[in-house]
Amino acid sequence: MNEPAASTPSGAGRAQPLMSIGEVLTQLRADFPDVTISKLRFLEAEGLVEPQRTAAGYRKYGWDDVARLRFVLTAQRDQYLPLRVIREQLAQWDASGEAPERSRPALVAVGPDGEVPGRAAVQPVESAQVRLDRTQLVARSGIDESTLGELERLGLVVSDPPGWYDGDALIIAGAVAGLAVYGFQPRHLRGYRTAADREVGLFAQLVAPLARQSDPAARARAAETARELVALSQQLHAALVRVGLRSTLGR
Repeated sequence: MNEPAASTPSGAGRAQPLMSIGEVLTQLRADFPDVTISKLRFLEAEGLVEPQRTAAGYRKYGWDDVARLRFVLTAQRDQYLPLRVIREQLAQWDASGEAPERSRPALVAVGPDGEVPGRAAVQPVESAQVRLDRTQLVARSGIDESTLGELERLGLVVSDPPGWYDGDALIIAGAVAGLAVYGFQPRHLRGYRTAADREVGLFAQLVAPLARQSDPAARARAAETARELVALSQQLHAALVRVGLRSTLGR
């Protein structure tokens, strides 16, 4: 079914050679191996890029569109920015006539192994496809076997499938190892599990209807919505903790 032609965003670049969505995917895959056609369609639906349309309704992208997509994907990957913030910055550029390739975000420098200088070694860059056995998880996170057993008993770390752990398990175990330096024990962390479960219940009500749809674009939207909710939740939690510690710090 043909789709109506999309409006042309502000800025030059429409006299450029145009590419199909598959060709754009090829351009982006080298730097963003997880990007998919569904993801590109989702970003269009969110108003972050507006490719031209042929008379038959096929998307056609210029190099300015590719630069715009690179900016969005980089800001998500390296700064964990929600789409709302990225959209606002792009709108400012559109209004001023600037372009993403001429005005880059203040991105965080990332090392060759995904580490970020000045941050803890374990970063949320591991995907759900990561598989670590028990020995590997203990070695990479810095916890010991008994601590891992306690985390599993409390439901903070889950092996899935049995005997194998994903990247999130590594992040959790690494954070626990860091907190242990300050005297925290697994039993002190029950509240985190309880609070997380409450958030999961709230967020699931928002994303489940989209995730259940057969439309790949809807499922991609569900994944992006979940990502944004997690990012906003992290910001809210960090701010509340900072506010709560001000009196202790005498600020």
